[in-house]
Amino acid sequence: MAKFLIADDHPLYREALIAALSPLFEMIEIVQADSLDSTLEALQNNTDFDLVLLDLNMPGCENFYGLLRVSQDFPQVPVAVVSASDSSEVISKVINLGAKGFIPKATATDIIANALKQIMEGKSWLPEGVDISIEKDVPVIDIAKLVGELTPKQFQVLKLLQDGLLNKQIAFDLNITEATVKAHISAVFRKLNVNTRTQAVLLLKHLDIPE
Repeated sequence: MAKFLIADDHPLYREALIAALSPLFEMIEIVQADSLDSTLEALQNNTDFDLVLLDLNMPGCENFYGLLRVSQDFPQVPVAVVSASDSSEVISKVINLGAKGFIPKATATDIIANALKQIMEGKSWLPEGVDISIEKDVPVIDIAKLVGELTPKQFQVLKLLQDGLLNKQIAFDLNITEATVKAHISAVFRKLNVNTRTQAVLLLKHLDIPE
């Protein structure tokens, strides 16, 4: 039996994908998640997933952080990114950051099923016409390793710094104290090897996902 985790914040897409994939596998079990938190919880509670289908733009997953977190915390589970952001730049970063495949959301379901089977067999899968000999983007990989060291809460704080929020505003948004915000910012600076908010935000910009 195949066991998949479908992690996407659009319930209609999850339901459509489940309905389409179920007849294409003899036996299948599917668990759903709609955010990075619920994805990590599902992975912690299930040790037998054959594959994770991961959306890049779920809450908490921005700037490839979701892919980084899943790949680093659960390296034994192959990840196929399923996304509407399918530029060559995005696909290159996805593969460089540990995904075993990239599936555009517009892909026909029979092709998706074939892609998943290949990935479960230990192969990689990319859309037709995409050059699979993508060169390693060393600077992006190095930055991603640093960002991957952040906890989800520290990453949330960094994202709010990127949005230009002050400490008081971050504290309000996350329902924590300003002292806690300052502690998170100090940890972010230390882990990213930077000294200012501007440096941290510019570093994160390298991991922006083009629309």
